[in-house]
Amino acid sequence: MEDLPPGFRFYPTEEELVSFYLQNKLEGRREDLNRVMDRVIPVLYIYEYNPWDLPQFSGEACHGDPEQWFFFIPRQESEARGGRPRRLTTTGYWKATGSPSFVYSSNSNRAIGLKRTMVFYNGRAPNGRKTEWKMNEYKAIEAHHADQNQPLIASSSSNAPSAPTLRQEFSLCRVYKKSKCLRAFDRRPLGVEIMSNPSLNLNQTAAAHESAGHQDQGSTSHSRNPLMGSDQRRNSSSPESSSSGDHHGPQPPSQPAGETGTLPMVIDNEALWDLEQLMINNNWL
Repeated sequence: MEDLPPGFRFYPTEEELVSFYLQNKLEGRREDLNRVMDRVIPVLYIYEYNPWDLPQFSGEACHGDPEQWFFFIPRQESEARGGRPRRLTTTGYWKATGSPSFVYSSNSNRAIGLKRTMVFYNGRAPNGRKTEWKMNEYKAIEAHHADQNQPLIASSSSNAPSAPTLRQEFSLCRVYKKSKCLRAFDRRPLGVEIMSNPSLNLNQTAAAHESAGHQDQGSTSHSRNPLMGSDQRRNSSSPESSSSGDHHGPQPPSQPAGETGTLPMVIDNEALWDLEQLMINNNWL
């Protein structure tokens, strides 16, 4: 991996992080695959370190990456005993921010994982000082809930499906530093930018890219075709959602170039669980 030429990056989508890396880590059936994954995403109890110390422990695929680093986090003893996780470091603490969101499979549109965004604070609560260090933590949903052929079980008290159980043995995190300037994984080709922001007008977006020149050519491996086919859109996971931590849920499709106005939003008919109850049930607050 040290011999990769310039321009190659470890750039997984959220779906790939959960469905391939995290699921295979949890199953642990293939030793050869586990050895390779450990070189890409190492196992590290990140709360023993301050966030600015974490890049030196990153996997080979992220060595020298100035923007994001991935780790598997083993379950804490307090979690194994049914308690809440402790996210304290020697100089501060990680605090959850915003609401959790699901990670979906592009093949079945079923939820396969849960994502939580956290911010690092210097000092001790409640007087900590917010920093620019952030983290996305992913947990996998038990297979019987994520299986597209397995119906969701309705509770006896209502017609709503039961909240899924999260796998607790390992979680996967992406650590990054919030920046006011564009990071490499925020520089998207036109087609991906439209998909991630349905309110963008096609003409405005094209003009913005034309004025920006070609400075971002080659920054990603995605196609520059601004209007992907419907099948391509449905079967691809949004790279923006796995990068910035600020966009959640399934991404909307784009619109033929001949049409004007904003792009339509796709509404997923999949039943939503009570996220607050899910977090309580799994001690992930």
